[in-house]
Amino acid sequence: MRLTITIFFIGLSMPVIAQQSPEIPLNGTPRFTDSLQVQAGVTGTVASKDYQPLWLTAKRFGTISDRKSDLSSHIMLRNSHALNASGDLYLKYGFNLYNNNHFSETFFEEGYIKAGFRNLELRAGRYEEVSGEADPELSSGSWGISGNALPVPKVSIALKDYVNIPFTNGWVQLKGQFSHGWMGDQQYIKGAFLHEKMLYLRVGKERLKVYGGIQHFAVWGGNRFDLPPIKNTFSNYWDILIGKVADDGTVINTQIAPNRPGDHRGVLEGGIQWENDNLKLLLYNQSMFETGQNIDIKNTDRLLGLSYVNKKEDPILEKATVEFINTKKMNDWLPLRVRESYYNNGVYLTGWEYRGNIIGTPLFINRTRGSKYFEDVEPIDWNQPRDSVIKRGWNVINNRVTGLHLGAKYNIAQILKARTLLTFTRNFGNYHEEPITSTMTQWYTLQEIIWPTPVKGITVNAGLAFDWGDFGGNTGGMLGIQWNLGL
Repeated sequence: MRLTITIFFIGLSMPVIAQQSPEIPLNGTPRFTDSLQVQAGVTGTVASKDYQPLWLTAKRFGTISDRKSDLSSHIMLRNSHALNASGDLYLKYGFNLYNNNHFSETFFEEGYIKAGFRNLELRAGRYEEVSGEADPELSSGSWGISGNALPVPKVSIALKDYVNIPFTNGWVQLKGQFSHGWMGDQQYIKGAFLHEKMLYLRVGKERLKVYGGIQHFAVWGGNRFDLPPIKNTFSNYWDILIGKVADDGTVINTQIAPNRPGDHRGVLEGGIQWENDNLKLLLYNQSMFETGQNIDIKNTDRLLGLSYVNKKEDPILEKATVEFINTKKMNDWLPLRVRESYYNNGVYLTGWEYRGNIIGTPLFINRTRGSKYFEDVEPIDWNQPRDSVIKRGWNVINNRVTGLHLGAKYNIAQILKARTLLTFTRNFGNYHEEPITSTMTQWYTLQEIIWPTPVKGITVNAGLAFDWGDFGGNTGGMLGIQWNLGL
């Protein structure tokens, strides 16, 4: 597991290993020189129950299996080339090959190529990313993409960092991303596409900055083996792009007016950042929406956080985060409004999930994870006919949550690096079904230690997690060793 993380594009954060070369500032100084990084490692996990505590598997890009004991091994290669003298033009590529689940699953967690000029970058393949400005190491998880699931393969064009808008004297900056992805066949709608777009604006210079942005995700197209096909022409893609009300072939009852095609969701985010030579503070808010109805000041569903970064050299406390989570409202403030069910959809029955893991916040519970907590919950076989799947109910069985989350990263005696996560949640299920019919509380914790050994390139990491509450108690441990080679 790699814990060195760099935030480096459009509210998206991509974990990289410590040997990653520096980027190119806009003054023309090289961002990096040609370099090759190789990493190999193995991580063992064991728990007191038949599954792992939440923070031992969550937000690790699907690389740790959720079973009583396992070994997860990987080998990673990354390379970068400066294509001109200044380094403004560059090429990057890499892969990260994993094996886990008692040696039965081998998969590429990453496999990508990226070409860029300054802050403009083209990307193709499967690569790690997290949406939003919350700290990816310490946050409970962005509501868009949290790094909880295996990365979805996609092609993308992005302004990966803020760039000045002309004629604003540097006071207004912009960054953004536009992507097209493939959701694969391990869900109800086979071969569906993923549309993503994000746009962020920031105002301010030097110490005080204010930003705001929007993230939009839509799963669309694909095939249903037991129902009429879903339309997936360019015209249908345009309807997805602009959120137009249209018939994509999924409306069977002709007495019902068509809705927006596809499975849409998004995040409105805003925040205030203040920093000086010694510290940086960020106050941020993410508000979720799944239709235009709950883009409203009355929507109290939010992820509200405060992040602190210590910019001094070799500090004891490097950074800390506190977050408040609330998703109980779900568009239920007027009787005539239609209630939402976050991450669920009546056509794309898998919802906001990829390869068995929720793409957004891991504090929501799908049926795969819920089967660990409740005897009468089982994962859904997405190859079954629609009628059989519908009888099972929503895939995300717990999406009404309130909670408080704390995270800290710090150094111990200038020898060890440590990370602590502590999360308290009150869970209310969803509006429609069991198994959660009354308030259930649950705690999730993690203590992690990283030791850069005296042997060059060798790092040992260990973790201990303990969950307890109405979902049951569980204790788990993690021990891993990584070998990094920079050439």
